[in-house]
Amino acid sequence: MSDQGREQWIRRAMRLVAHRFRQNRWMLAAAIAAVLAVHIWAGGDTRTVAAVVGALIVVAGLAPSRTAGLLATEAEETANGGTRGLSGENLAAAVTDPLIVFDGAGAVVHANDAAVNAFGALRPGILLLLKFRAPEMQEMIQAVLFGHAASRQIDFIERVPIERVFRVTASAVGRGTGLYVMVFKDQSETRRIDRMRADFIANASHELRTPLASISGFVETLRGPARDDAKARDHFLQIMQNQTARMARLIDDLLSLSRLEMKSHLRPGVKVDLRGVVESVIDSLSPLARESGVTVERDFPTGTFEALGDRDELFQVFENLLENACKYGASGGRVVVSIGGPDTNAERETTVTIQDFGPGIPEEHIPRVTERFYRVDVETSRSQKGTGLGLSIVKHILTRHNARLSIRSKLGEGAAFTVHFPAAE
Repeated sequence: MSDQGREQWIRRAMRLVAHRFRQNRWMLAAAIAAVLAVHIWAGGDTRTVAAVVGALIVVAGLAPSRTAGLLATEAEETANGGTRGLSGENLAAAVTDPLIVFDGAGAVVHANDAAVNAFGALRPGILLLLKFRAPEMQEMIQAVLFGHAASRQIDFIERVPIERVFRVTASAVGRGTGLYVMVFKDQSETRRIDRMRADFIANASHELRTPLASISGFVETLRGPARDDAKARDHFLQIMQNQTARMARLIDDLLSLSRLEMKSHLRPGVKVDLRGVVESVIDSLSPLARESGVTVERDFPTGTFEALGDRDELFQVFENLLENACKYGASGGRVVVSIGGPDTNAERETTVTIQDFGPGIPEEHIPRVTERFYRVDVETSRSQKGTGLGLSIVKHILTRHNARLSIRSKLGEGAAFTVHFPAAE
């Protein structure tokens, strides 16, 4: 060892001895006092007393301190004290997912409230193999019980009373406990979103493929049999232009949906004059109304009607609703646009209603008309240059505005679309 290393070792040793001496000083003082008291009372050799005191001092400097150990023990007891009173049932109740504890015979030992709510009665003693008859569940439970796998994970579909998809994990609890646990993670919403995404891609591809196929066919015709036919060429070019415009509208609507979904969590905080927005929409669509043979009537009471929102997005909402009323309710000859103040309903909402008097919407279609690409009548929608996304855009915009859309309709009497805005604060 080098001289520098030896010096460092000596300094550390001295600091350690000093620390232990400080930790044991009260015990040392008590021991010395006891030795002196015995010496004074019983008498004795002074050199012996000095040797004993010296030995006590050495022991105090070298003996390890018990204080740190006691503190560590107390800290451990404090840390464990909060969990010592917790039972397995308490821990299971804190789990928000369905959880079932079962024994080596496959009988239920405990099921938390989430499991009872999801699967009904799960009293202790019920055999899981009788409760869950699906082959994949039977195989998983047996594999865990018979030791074929320490843990197993499967996808399980519960079809009654409604279809739900669970990711189920089963495993042993510790070692040698004879207990097993099964946890159900609900995947229904994830599966629904995946299915919606797949449907959306399929529908969008189909909607784009149709006009593309039409354009491609007319291009081939113009390059072949109709190359020198001026009349046919003009006709085909007009159709191609219409199909191109249709694709452009579809792409615009898809982009609008994408933008809305990206900022769906952002609530607009600017007060908008609803009367002004609705009047602007009516003015902008007056040529379409005349072309459709529809008269747009206003039913606006006096006063100011405001809502928190984005003016451009609300303009798009009322434009879509009024355009649909003019196109699909044209046979009724008129459309009524009305505004209701918060004093007209118990919910204190401001409402804007656009009502047509056309053929109406069959009741079974009403819950689905705001779905993407859903059409009550496909041929009519396409002939009116619809993309099938208008009401879906309306729904997304209103959701961002904390507003809602209600639909009332009766066959042969028309349909009324009402936008409900919460009170503007």
